[in-house]
Amino acid sequence: MTYTRQPNNTTILQAGEELRTLRDLLRFAVSYFNRSDLFLGHGLPTAYDEAALLIMHALYLNADQLDLFMDAMLTYNERDQVLRIIERRAREKIPVAYLTHEAWLGDFNFYVDERVIIPRSFIAELLHDRLSPWVIDPHDINSALDLCTGSGCLAILLAHAFEQAQIDAVDISSDALDVASINIRNYDLMNRINLIHADLFTRLQGKRYDLIISNPPYVNAVSMAMLPEEYRHEPAIALAGGLDGLDIVHRILREAADHLTENGLLIMEIGHNQAEIEQAFPQLSCTWLEASAGDQFLLMVRRCDL
Repeated sequence: MTYTRQPNNTTILQAGEELRTLRDLLRFAVSYFNRSDLFLGHGLPTAYDEAALLIMHALYLNADQLDLFMDAMLTYNERDQVLRIIERRAREKIPVAYLTHEAWLGDFNFYVDERVIIPRSFIAELLHDRLSPWVIDPHDINSALDLCTGSGCLAILLAHAFEQAQIDAVDISSDALDVASINIRNYDLMNRINLIHADLFTRLQGKRYDLIISNPPYVNAVSMAMLPEEYRHEPAIALAGGLDGLDIVHRILREAADHLTENGLLIMEIGHNQAEIEQAFPQLSCTWLEASAGDQFLLMVRRCDL
């Protein structure tokens, strides 16, 4: 094995030579991560959680089997595989989801790679409850649109929340749509989710939906320049929302009414831009929806209020 030495610290090389059990490697990985200035912002809250997931992935074991195999001895090649993925996370700052090609939203897992942002959206929390209480009868949603679909994760959650709905999923990135198609096939939803390569509504003339959801790019220029290294592995086009972060948000609010049915709803994630939205659209009558992180990240607008 050839590893890069880290001066003045226990090295990956030493770990490969001296450690033996899964427990040994897990302890080492947590220590290694704790001194590697990692940013934990893609679904796993601690260095321990990231280390455990990466080790189990490298060993082709289910994450929930960790306790069962904690004291198992590893072969030389297994230690090599584990330490290589640990080193990539620490040195290259690659998010865990890109190393494992798997990300979760609730009970749903998705294939991901660096062609798409890693799934994370408060809209997923609302879809878990079928948008109750704002949608009283799920059968009222017969057509839905997921703008900026990325990996297709929210379109898939839409399909499970509203089982009779036909769904269009739009993205400007053909690379992202290639990833979305993998996930849609994995969930056997090819007949219900239609992928469309377009810049927002540009290829949706004449189409109207009972529900439009969107998790668009909304990071402003200053924040983009300050993003941790982990986020720089994600496609910038999926994050950057222009100087104030609201370029795409403005377009959606201006154009959505033409694509909603009479009682249609628009639900959009806007990050930390509530004050900017309220200043830019002082006459907009919208509802700020409660999510796990608060009530300032998701807005809902009815067609009659656009």
